[in-house]
Amino acid sequence: MRWKRDSAAWEDEFRTFVAHSRPSLLRAATLLSAGNSHRAEDLVQTVLLRMYLNWRRIRAGTREQYARKILTNAHIDDRRRSHTRHEEAYAEPPDVAVVQPAPTDPDAAVFRALAELPPRMRATVILRHVLDVSVADTADALGCSEGNVKSQTAHGLDRLRAALSESSPDETRGPAVPTPTEARRNHT
Repeated sequence: MRWKRDSAAWEDEFRTFVAHSRPSLLRAATLLSAGNSHRAEDLVQTVLLRMYLNWRRIRAGTREQYARKILTNAHIDDRRRSHTRHEEAYAEPPDVAVVQPAPTDPDAAVFRALAELPPRMRATVILRHVLDVSVADTADALGCSEGNVKSQTAHGLDRLRAALSESSPDETRGPAVPTPTEARRNHT
């Protein structure tokens, strides 16, 4: 009988965590997936499933950090699978090749620029500058050194800046990508 009470208590804690953290996880997953909302939902579900299965072992003070680490690893693992890079499922194949029109809104330009970054570099930039995670916590989430995080962040910001500056003027009115100097001032 005792395990049933304990089960209800931790499941209530988990539900509370999900209600509180899911929006920020979904936002981060959307950025990691370069705007692909379906892939972002899959990433968040992967995170929540893994956390649910290990909930009793996760310390209360580290749950957010644990979720970020799982999200980052799930993103990188998913990008390593060759089938996700080359095939997309459709209900019926189109009769004519469909050319997607280039979106003109700022979010689309940022998502396209993010999609050009390698998965680990994209994860580093998003953890550091969107989620405002420290260098040490980002290194822990990615399983690399702090110097690697700093290097990946600087290179990622340079590549984003270059990709966004090549976009048309209408597309670059969105969120500005800080220079490495501005980034250091804002996050050190």
